[in-house]
Amino acid sequence: MKIPDPAALKASSAPQKKKRLYQSLFFQILIAVVAGVLIGHFWPTIGSALRPLGDGFIQLIKMIIAPLIFLVIVTGISAVGDVKAVGRVGVKALLYFTGATLFALVFGLIVGNIVQPGAGLNIDPSTLSQDALNAKTGNAPPKDAAAFILDVIPVSVIGAFANNSLLQVLFFSVFFGAAIVVIGRERCMPVISLMETVLELIFKIMSWIMKVAPIGAFGAMAFIIGQYGLGTLSTYALLIAACYGAAIIFIGLLFVVAWGFARVPLWQFLKYTREEFLLALGTASTEAVMPRIMTKLTNAGCSRATTGLVVPTGYSFNLDGAAIYLSISLLFLAQAFGHNLDLGQQLAALGVLLLTSKGMAGVPGSSFLALSATAAALGIFPVAGVALLLGADRLMDSMRVVVNLLGNCVATFVVAKWEGQFDRSVMLRAFKGEITNHDSAIMLGKEEVFEEQELERISGGQEPSPKFRGGPAAEDIPQFEMSKRSGQPSTPVCPD
Repeated sequence: MKIPDPAALKASSAPQKKKRLYQSLFFQILIAVVAGVLIGHFWPTIGSALRPLGDGFIQLIKMIIAPLIFLVIVTGISAVGDVKAVGRVGVKALLYFTGATLFALVFGLIVGNIVQPGAGLNIDPSTLSQDALNAKTGNAPPKDAAAFILDVIPVSVIGAFANNSLLQVLFFSVFFGAAIVVIGRERCMPVISLMETVLELIFKIMSWIMKVAPIGAFGAMAFIIGQYGLGTLSTYALLIAACYGAAIIFIGLLFVVAWGFARVPLWQFLKYTREEFLLALGTASTEAVMPRIMTKLTNAGCSRATTGLVVPTGYSFNLDGAAIYLSISLLFLAQAFGHNLDLGQQLAALGVLLLTSKGMAGVPGSSFLALSATAAALGIFPVAGVALLLGADRLMDSMRVVVNLLGNCVATFVVAKWEGQFDRSVMLRAFKGEITNHDSAIMLGKEEVFEEQELERISGGQEPSPKFRGGPAAEDIPQFEMSKRSGQPSTPVCPD
């Protein structure tokens, strides 16, 4: 991307056209979600048939997630130039994730004990069938800690990318980035410049994919309502109220954490990322917004290295919304079978849930696997009883998605601040609508807006914005060149 010369300021001084409401991605997704709810409610057969629209959009996102994470982490680590700093970020992130998940589980148990969502149901165990639960989980046993750790190490790098195994991709990316640092950035500059070029292409592809986001949100929401219906709300009213009420309180606590640790006004952050959160709600998937939310975080002052490490890891290790749901659902099931768990039993359940809740992202029926493992460990109610949640589980997606996503955003701010890789002044600029680095402009599809802003900054005597947060300026990365067979001079094809 080329930054115009300050002398061109007069030529671009014409007033910028105000964006019309219907051109706003937020407005388009909002209309799509409302339309999906109406279609699913009044014409459930049609709504159920629209599932491919939502699934297709999520697959488009998944298509670029693995290469995006690899390139973001490698280029971010190479820019930091300090392997020890990368290790510190990883350790601090895991410490934060463990503390946050433990608190979310304990908080869910407290809410479950107070609300008693399953009291009085008196379910007869003899009426239960294991078939429905097996269909949901694929009859797969939950992984133990050793199996989970071994799964982080890819047997094949190609396989990790092909299967979209995010933790395996992240594992290899850290090694690759660390190798660049050890060998030397100058010696590896041809590789880095090539990666920056490919990353710009990925950003551009992502900006195109986001243009069909309203269609994906419409199809996903129409399917959810058409398949499960709004009538299910009354059947699990108290359980749903307990989970959503706990989520609201937990979000309030995240507001305190974000402001107390990193001085981040979370309400302004939610306004700044409203498109991403609405899309996550519409598709019931945090993966659908991972690339965009990472871009928004780096645009808001978090370094690329920290964001690239914390966000993908958080998708497996920091599922706060899922943790709240699991602990409340466990007590719901116990109470539904007439059992009141004592303190010792609840502490034992807490330990099992803390282990089984890790690595749940992207695993079909993962919440049922975690609850089944806990039920088997406690031996108080039959494992088949977990099937009671089949009707309510899908209705919890909105709660889990929002809390999971917001929890990982707060974790990124906290870890970046903790490691000294967060610029609050840049965050405030981003919240005002500015694009603060080159790569964010490409991903968000706002290159022209960025060039106008840079023109004003340069003409005002300010330094140009960096290529990415925590990285060099655009001109510090040489252009990647491809030679022609005819012997003609090579043509630069990468970062302008």
